[in-house]
Amino acid sequence: MEKKVMQTYLYDFYGELLTEHQKNVYEDFVLNDLSLGEIALERGISRQGVHDLVKRCDRLLMGYEEKLHLLDRFRKIKSKIGQINQLTLAEGSAEQEAASRRIRQLSQEILEEL
Repeated sequence: MEKKVMQTYLYDFYGELLTEHQKNVYEDFVLNDLSLGEIALERGISRQGVHDLVKRCDRLLMGYEEKLHLLDRFRKIKSKIGQINQLTLAEGSAEQEAASRRIRQLSQEILEEL
């Protein structure tokens, strides 16, 4: 997964666990796509300070994911829902019967993961 996309997902899941200052700087860098220099100028801190803070936030957010696995579970469930959507397009009675069995199986797996 691309780094910026991963950072965005991690922030969506765990961003509320950061301090207000960390959230503001991380949002500027990841979500608002501001450069380290722009953030430093706006916040009155050094470019290196912004860089260090972003790296620290990355480590914190990844640490939360390693412990809680919310993003991993989300991605698995999203994949299974995509499969279910594809299976609903099955045509012909034999294909529909097989699709129905697979849909029931995927649905059960999703329920077990929740």
